[in-house]
Amino acid sequence: MASFLVSLLLLVLQTYAAPSELIKAGFGSALDSKDPDPVPPVNVSEDSTSSPPPGTSKRTPHSIIIGVRKGGTRALLEMLDIHPEVAVAATEVHFFDWDENYAKGLEWYRDLMPYSYPHQITIEKTPGYFTSPLAPERICAMNSSIKLLLILRDPTERVISDYTQVYFNRLENHKPVQAIENLLVRNGALNIRYKAIQRSLYDVHMRNWLKHFPLEQIHIVNGDALIHDPLPELQKVERFLNLPPRIVSSNFYFNQTKGFYCIRSDGRERCLHESKGRPHPSVNSTVLQQLRSYLREHNRNFFRMVKRTFSWQ
Repeated sequence: MASFLVSLLLLVLQTYAAPSELIKAGFGSALDSKDPDPVPPVNVSEDSTSSPPPGTSKRTPHSIIIGVRKGGTRALLEMLDIHPEVAVAATEVHFFDWDENYAKGLEWYRDLMPYSYPHQITIEKTPGYFTSPLAPERICAMNSSIKLLLILRDPTERVISDYTQVYFNRLENHKPVQAIENLLVRNGALNIRYKAIQRSLYDVHMRNWLKHFPLEQIHIVNGDALIHDPLPELQKVERFLNLPPRIVSSNFYFNQTKGFYCIRSDGRERCLHESKGRPHPSVNSTVLQQLRSYLREHNRNFFRMVKRTFSWQ
């Protein structure tokens, strides 16, 4: 029996089955993870194997992409890396949200930043910052005038994407998985303690950030719009960061196979890692409606906070 289950797991992994096609119910641990996004960027602004270019130095970020997890943070970082006056950090640092890293001090954090020229700005992204109760105060203590980027998408779709990422991570590590409905529902009611749902309560987390930063220092990128038409969203970011307009429509092309935009710059073409854009499972319509209904009031609260609306269902 054990060998059959292992074989089944490997078969599903090899054929990229949809998450709802493999169900292992009855496990006590939640299908969740603290792990950062394991996928490194395809292109980064620093080559750690070479000597730093003359006139460059490592600096703390001028801007941070604070989240949200599964909102499009990797795509946003990769697209901003096109800009010649932007230097991006190679990895998710988790400095402000993980105590063990924060205890290492600001110089440890600075050393993980890329080398940059004086005319460039450094950008770091760690999606876990947005939902961290400690990150806003800690970032403010480092630089109270820093510019923050927050990319959001439909919170219901974000929950499903969150589940999908953890699902495949667990499959690849030969860990048990559950159907999404088993996590969204407990004892016949919506499981609002499920971390994927908690991360989609944008108003709850935004309230914490607005205690430390004025709204004018937080630019919200529409993640749904970025997927379908990247340039307008990136032009707004350029203006927010006081960058000269350098990103143009020819920097993007739509990849029919992958179903999303890829990047063209410096004579090269690149797409996000294959782990991005994975197909979502189909979700029971009643459960999906429960989730949307629960998030609706939180969405309205968020719209009032940020003084704008989004076309989330």
